Amino acid sequence: MGLDVWIPERTPLVERQRLDDVADVHVFPAAGPIPAALGHGDLLVAGYDAARALEVAPHLHGLRFLQTFSAGVDRIVGRLPPGVTLCDAAGVHDVAVAEWVVMAILASRRRLPEQIDGQRSGTWRENRLTGDDLDGATVILLGAGSIGSALEARLAPFGVRFVRIARHQRPGVHQLADLPMLLPGADVVVILLPLTSKTAGIFDAAAIAAMQPGALLVNASRGKIVDTVAMTAAVLDGRIRVALDVTEPEPLPAGHPLWSAPGALITPHIGSDVRREEERAWRLVHDQVARLARDEPPINVVVDGY
Repeated sequence: MGLDVWIPERTPLVERQRLDDVADVHVFPAAGPIPAALGHGDLLVAGYDAARALEVAPHLHGLRFLQTFSAGVDRIVGRLPPGVTLCDAAGVHDVAVAEWVVMAILASRRRLPEQIDGQRSGTWRENRLTGDDLDGATVILLGAGSIGSALEARLAPFGVRFVRIARHQRPGVHQLADLPMLLPGADVVVILLPLTSKTAGIFDAAAIAAMQPGALLVNASRGKIVDTVAMTAAVLDGRIRVALDVTEPEPLPAGHPLWSAPGALITPHIGSDVRREEERAWRLVHDQVARLARDEPPINVVVDGY
């Protein structure tokens, strides 16, 4: 067949059998010592263990591509052997992350965490907690890629007005430099940017201060994009609410004030964790292998760190 594909030891049998039809498949161990020379490899599939794949990569000769299952590749960029092209999993997580953001926005604006606290304490609130609907709300999408598009499709029926911001300005999309002037008009800000040297800390104390009182900050990207100290202070002051699937540090240490802060909803980096996630990831791998077998260029190639 000619195409050597290396896959994780924990690869489901059905996926390995499907790959056997189009390539020569080899399995790398999940742990333990790695032989100095594993053999030839055209494509290394990292699966969910990018750290192990980075250990394996230098032991394959002729390696051309590494395919990760994650959309964010900040933990891999710059760590591959020379000449190896990194391909991300853009598109795999769009549905799941977009649904998580919708869930987080609705739960936060309708004050669901406080309502659940009442349920757990067996308290029927006579003095009701009044939330906000989304009709007419302005939502800033900080990051206008495929996840942002999936989120728009799901939020649009609620009557939301979108403001798109990305690193590169284009029709219908503002540039990052416009963020300070746009923040005061936003009811919700959703961070979907990849983490790079240019986006780390970009949502700083000044950005948080520019948000209107009562606005909601949703981070489904990486915790390092936001100034945790400034964000925590704004939440504790009651100025803003937050819905976080990622934090800095991650996880937050025990006793961190955000854990118990009113107005904070925190989940443990599970935005993409749905039962069909692995199925979608392996579908991408099969498509990628088929392309390489036909001598076609790969998809989802990472350029400039994202």
